[in-house]
Amino acid sequence: MNKLIGLFFSLIILLACSVHSANEKPVFTEGPIIIVDSGLVVSAHLQSSRIGVRILQKGGNAIDAAVATEFALAVCYPEAGNIGGGGFMLIRTPEGKTDVIDYREKAPAKASRNMYLDGSGNVSQGLSTGTHLSSAVPGTVDGMINVHSKYGRLPFSEVIQPAIDLAEKGFPVSERQAEDFNSNRKTFIERNSFRPAFVKDSTWKKGDILIQRDLAETLKRIRDYGRDGFYSGKTARLIAKEMKRGNGIVTEQDLKEYKSVSRIPLNADYRGYRIITVPPPSSGGIILIQLLKMTDPYKLKEWGFNSPETVHLIAEAEKRAFADRSEYLGDPEFVNIPVDQLINKKYLLNRMSTYNEKEATPSENIKPGSPEGYISEETTHYSVIDKYGNAVSATTTLNNTFGNSVVVDSAGFLLNNQMDDFSVKPGFPNMYGLVGGEANSVQPRKRMLSSMSPSMVEKDGKLLLVLGSPGGSTIPTTVFQVIINVLDFGMNIGQAVNAGRFHHQWLPDLISYEKNAIDSVALKKLKSMGYILQERSSIGSVNAIMILPGGKKAGAADKRGNNSSCGY
Repeated sequence: MNKLIGLFFSLIILLACSVHSANEKPVFTEGPIIIVDSGLVVSAHLQSSRIGVRILQKGGNAIDAAVATEFALAVCYPEAGNIGGGGFMLIRTPEGKTDVIDYREKAPAKASRNMYLDGSGNVSQGLSTGTHLSSAVPGTVDGMINVHSKYGRLPFSEVIQPAIDLAEKGFPVSERQAEDFNSNRKTFIERNSFRPAFVKDSTWKKGDILIQRDLAETLKRIRDYGRDGFYSGKTARLIAKEMKRGNGIVTEQDLKEYKSVSRIPLNADYRGYRIITVPPPSSGGIILIQLLKMTDPYKLKEWGFNSPETVHLIAEAEKRAFADRSEYLGDPEFVNIPVDQLINKKYLLNRMSTYNEKEATPSENIKPGSPEGYISEETTHYSVIDKYGNAVSATTTLNNTFGNSVVVDSAGFLLNNQMDDFSVKPGFPNMYGLVGGEANSVQPRKRMLSSMSPSMVEKDGKLLLVLGSPGGSTIPTTVFQVIINVLDFGMNIGQAVNAGRFHHQWLPDLISYEKNAIDSVALKKLKSMGYILQERSSIGSVNAIMILPGGKKAGAADKRGNNSSCGY
């Protein structure tokens, strides 16, 4: 098997684009799937991957490269890269020490439980997604400064400078990015009092240069003043002014009070491998571990990739995991979450006791479990590894594509619409169809629940996989499928990332699947078992790294987006 993996990647690398120095030694290699010896960055845009690798080549570590990549994504991938949003970063040192930096956004101090309901108690459509009121206090800048101060090697000014240069000089947009800007043109114009950089007099086309001077000035303030360059001073005043214009409620005091936090990662064993992922307020890590433990007793390898038996088992596990999410998960500073019980093997075996091998269990018959002792889709992911053995898995988001499409006047960055990730009303689905309850209700200064699932996998104490994905509610199920593609079905990382995917989230009660992900025979069988099946566009967009036998690093950038692997 190892020989086949080696042959596969040897062929791929011949097709990858290599940049050479005067003595013809490779400086870096880039492409969708590559193998390198030293450092590797896989992100949603070629520009951000290149910037991350150049930081590695300057002597920076994976954390320096991750911070540089994150700020670069705020410039070259405004669809989801951001300084106006937030996320989660999972870090692993060469000694195996792990840490999670939670820079998830927080509700403003003036937020209230019923702020998105009308006088009759009904949800006001669009209020939590398309207005200034949908914005939470952003966490990205504090998170990056926090993680860099703890783990970085290079000066912060050196790490952020490439993003400043990219914003000032501009970069050529891709065909897909041009389409995104054009399709959102009307919304940009309607929701902003000025013409943001994303709007041209004519339509965008591939190769047009996007220059963002206001954003460059904002990044310079962060470079020169650190945290105060964003959470106080001119930038904070610009945010507050923008909020006042659109009746938003994020204030300068909210910005001043925001702090990212370190959290202890979640760990679980699966077939002799160690899974490392993020804890609440992300629901993704718990769902990922629940899925792995609920499917562990079954013969996935024998059943085969996306066979009727495999899809049926996974769909049933997903229903139960998302039902638990709706009841128990939220911000751990506000809610008593029974984390240990929810990922307990005995509890999860009991959750699967109603699993019927021959037919689907209707979602209406699946309720949240009763853990013992309990007391009451646009995102982006990047993976980084350096020559020292540090690794980073980070997922960051504005929530919807371009957030709420509001650009802070004279600051040049987009605002998030993360408030929609709260349960704006118990039982009412958010934009991803997720249903929640009291645990994830809106409260002042509370972090909203997330599905982000940056993860790593170890074997015998050594790092094997670094991965994650965007995709809203599909994030944990996407990460789960890539992991089992490698561990159970023996795929190499390129195959595992690009294989067809499917998803079930309890409500609505259906399996959504990518075209050709499930063959016609399996689809017919699943329908006979009682499933409703719905073909959809792509699910997730994974950026992953796999450490191969011998220590080489393989990067896999998902074909579903403009993702790019770059290394040296």
